[in-house]
Amino acid sequence: MEYVYAALLLHKAGKQINEENLRKVLVAAGITPDEVRVKSLVAAISEVNIDEVLKSATAMPVAVAPTAPAPTTTTEAKPVEEKKKEEKKEEEEALAGLSALFG
Repeated sequence: MEYVYAALLLHKAGKQINEENLRKVLVAAGITPDEVRVKSLVAAISEVNIDEVLKSATAMPVAVAPTAPAPTTTTEAKPVEEKKKEEKKEEEEALAGLSALFG
């Protein structure tokens, strides 16, 4: 992600997005640049109109997910206990089935 951020920073500053400038930004941020990632990013965005991509990205509506009400502790305790009992019973049944194989 930091490589994309560095490219966006260069774009915002009006600088050319090339390998050298991208490396400089990453080093200034304290990141050791990976040459393969730098080259692949520069090659990937060489044909992309960043202004158009940013415009279309900000124009997309963002849906907020509705939040569910918080469960109460009294209703949570009972199902957990029941689940433990069911799991223990299933485990005992499975062990009983395995013992039938050996004895």
